[in-house]
Amino acid sequence: MLVITIILLGLISYWVVEYQTHQVNLQKIPIRVHVNGTRGKSSVVRLIAAGLRAGGYKTLAKATGTLPRIIDEHGLEILIPRPKMVNIIEQVKIVRFFSRRQPDAMVMECMAVQPEFQWICEHKMIKATVGVITNARMDHVREMGPSIDNIARSLSNTIPANGIAFTSSQRMYGVMQQEAKRLNAELIQVSNDSVSNEELANFSYVEHRGNVALALAVCQYLNIDRQTALQGMYKTHPDAGAMKIFRVKNSGKEIILINALAANDPESSLEIWRNVEAVYAFRRKLIVLLNSRADRFDRSIQLLEMIKDQLHYDELVLIGQKAEQVLANALKLKMDKSKITPLGAKQPEEVYNYIISSSVEGATVVYAIGNMGAGGLQVVNYFKKQSEVMAAA
Repeated sequence: MLVITIILLGLISYWVVEYQTHQVNLQKIPIRVHVNGTRGKSSVVRLIAAGLRAGGYKTLAKATGTLPRIIDEHGLEILIPRPKMVNIIEQVKIVRFFSRRQPDAMVMECMAVQPEFQWICEHKMIKATVGVITNARMDHVREMGPSIDNIARSLSNTIPANGIAFTSSQRMYGVMQQEAKRLNAELIQVSNDSVSNEELANFSYVEHRGNVALALAVCQYLNIDRQTALQGMYKTHPDAGAMKIFRVKNSGKEIILINALAANDPESSLEIWRNVEAVYAFRRKLIVLLNSRADRFDRSIQLLEMIKDQLHYDELVLIGQKAEQVLANALKLKMDKSKITPLGAKQPEEVYNYIISSSVEGATVVYAIGNMGAGGLQVVNYFKKQSEVMAAA
């Protein structure tokens, strides 16, 4: 019993020292931006960090995104190794690493999903001077709750107490505002319309208007000129899951792959399609490429419902995990079986070859949605490689 007591006292002492050390490390970083939300977190982290760097701040950032990265003060990226299960304690280690480099600012993506862990990440681990909530959409319902109100309140756990936060959410702003008042914080709603088409056109990839608007609002709050911030953002490297478009020509066919795999949820996937649909109205065929993950199976079903009700597709190709189960659910929704091809967990080259064989002369648009995991990123990278080969030929 005495040995157990000594061990417990030792552990408690260790935790107290670790917590105090972490608080000291936080205070060494004067500007701390904490980014949360359903969609766009990684992109907003990268944009804010780029804008701050352009404005003269020595800035370090951490983006979880498709591939977890540290982004240093020069915009260079460092892979975060994760040999074990992901844990929010990672944030403490990142802050320790950042504090040793004495930055003016850090921009951190919230990596927690459960409401209580989101609260801990903000109020114990980051203690942001500026909070950001990109949006609130129906996702992670098992962790955050069954309604959009639950999700908005959960995400609001990262609003800094007695501080300031920004959001581009329209629908759930009222709920977030209630939570902000409870924390004696100011929540500023940013309009997507504040970013022009001309400003968006200068990005080398497809960036969301709301992401840019949020990043610019944070930079403006920190006294960075709009044009200076934008020039920095134009130079930043997008997340691996950022929406890119690849063109491949093969035997008189043109295949245009729109990579929206990182969107994940139906609302975001549909919003992206509506933004690009008119651009590719000349297409001869539309193939929806749905990549499913076994641990996100419910999301695949939600996407099926969106595809059935909102997309006028010519063919639905199912790849990834549990493709047969996805097919079974598609048939339950009374989707046309003759228009569905369950490829399953095929190699990227096999998926590519099937798409080529199924395409028609002229332009075929392939709209890739679902998930970057379970082989999705590898398929996109294969199409990217083929497009580069085509460009070099």
